[in-house]
Amino acid sequence: MRVSIVVPVYNEKENLYLLHRGLTEALNDLSYELVFVDDGSTDESLDKLVKLAEQDTDHVRVIELRRNFGQTAAIAAGIDHAHGEVIVLIDADLQNDPADIPMMLEKIKEGYDVVSGWRVKRQDAFLTRTIPSRIANWLISKVTGVPLHDYGCTLKAYRRDVLAGFHLYGEMHRFIPAYAGGVGARIIEVPVKHHPRRFGKAKYGLERTLKVILDLFTVKFITSYANKPIYIFGGTGLALIFGSFFLLGVLILRRLLFEEHLIRSPLLLMTVMLFILGFQTILLGLIAELLVRTYHESQAKPTYTVRRVIGGDRRES
Repeated sequence: MRVSIVVPVYNEKENLYLLHRGLTEALNDLSYELVFVDDGSTDESLDKLVKLAEQDTDHVRVIELRRNFGQTAAIAAGIDHAHGEVIVLIDADLQNDPADIPMMLEKIKEGYDVVSGWRVKRQDAFLTRTIPSRIANWLISKVTGVPLHDYGCTLKAYRRDVLAGFHLYGEMHRFIPAYAGGVGARIIEVPVKHHPRRFGKAKYGLERTLKVILDLFTVKFITSYANKPIYIFGGTGLALIFGSFFLLGVLILRRLLFEEHLIRSPLLLMTVMLFILGFQTILLGLIAELLVRTYHESQAKPTYTVRRVIGGDRRES
């Protein structure tokens, strides 16, 4: 089983040699490659990565991006350039421990498709990092239906086939387990070590939690309604139309009981607006249905995924 370790790098010059040593020691008995993706670093990170590639020609590959595209784009680039059957993601800041990787690979061998790290004793600022992360993890678990304690932990191992079929945007890398769960992947969460940052500084703050919450709307739509968008558009449209009929009933009752003029009431305008919005939303759902069918049929993309085929190939003689 060949393993690809994907490491997004942005201004981590002090950590790279130590990380390479830790990965080499942890993976010594395995067939592996180290894919470092330099995400537009402005320090000497790229120079150090080039030296590592020259020193360890058997294992190290460096992908240099033209500018800083963000962690998700760097991870996507690493996955695209990785050759392993199993892909492991790990941060370059030395807070994740490479010694946990063999344990995660054993879980892959047991039949799991995704092994997600859980930083039980997280070594980060409690108010600005840990508490917002716990809130975000709870919310993501409830919305996606894939319960994990630590979506934000980069240290995760994936079978390559569960990563096929979707592209990563924004801060979507943390939602990969949710995507994988949507195609029926077997997912397990394991406790991993987490160390205080020794060199450099954290690249993210409290604002990242807000971005994650916004991306969650996209993830929920893609995982639950991408193949049947009429369910969410049509459901919303019908709710608006029912709301308009309810307000119309209130207007009629007020006219009969209190002799109020319909024209003078602002509820009449709300009734008309709700009906129009509901009808338009249903039409948007129908248009989305046509787009989904065009997408699948033009690319010959199936609406299902096959885990494996058991038995011989039966063909007509």
